[in-house]
Amino acid sequence: HPRYNWHYKDCLTQAQVVTEGINTSTTLENSYNLMQSFIQAVETGNTHELKSLINCQDQIGTLMHKTLLTFKHNLTAVLNGAALPYSNGCLEGFNRKIKQIERTAFGYSNFTNLLTRIRLEEDLYKEKEP
Repeated sequence: HPRYNWHYKDCLTQAQVVTEGINTSTTLENSYNLMQSFIQAVETGNTHELKSLINCQDQIGTLMHKTLLTFKHNLTAVLNGAALPYSNGCLEGFNRKIKQIERTAFGYSNFTNLLTRIRLEEDLYKEKEP
């Protein structure tokens, strides 16, 4: 849907704004196309495409170059993350919940109380009826 863009003083769609932006610089265009190809390769799980994108020699921006160097350094982990259906999202969510419990409680006097509170939050224990 076209919306008024005050930078261009015209009604443009988001696709038109992106096209106008990436046409200003070949480095920006190469970085944008590399990022879009990378996202598509991760979504499809295409590890050969990912490896070729990480080793790409196009003229790209410095931040994108630093990102690709990080991916090169952790190439095995990046390829495994794209190819395998496993995720540590549940574990990270549980860790966040524990940290939130600690924050709201302002610390516990002993570790047993903390463990009890975590188990209560996860419904592993039932509260005693008065």
